[in-house]
Amino acid sequence: MSAVVLEELYAGVSTRDQRVVEKLERDFGRAGRILIPNLSDWSNAGRILARLGQKYGYERIGRARLTNDALIAASAARTGVLVLTANARDFARLKEFCAVQWQMAASQ
Repeated sequence: MSAVVLEELYAGVSTRDQRVVEKLERDFGRAGRILIPNLSDWSNAGRILARLGQKYGYERIGRARLTNDALIAASAARTGVLVLTANARDFARLKEFCAVQWQMAASQ
């Protein structure tokens, strides 16, 4: 579980469902399975976003939208963690500039 994903879950969860996210955080934390981006991940994410912007012509808001995904990709690539995502388009583009391994998450 990426700390970035936890942030996204907390930002989007309703008050009613917040306990579910808290349980995820607690369980993954106890297991020592929370991936936290370090300084090199932040730097690499910035470089990845710049290269994406140069290639695809993203304006600043487009790169900002991808910041969390770039952090996830950079930290996952550093540690060799496979990313499960429903966001194929963005992770395919991130893969062009980062050695992230990803696959589509099974739909429910």
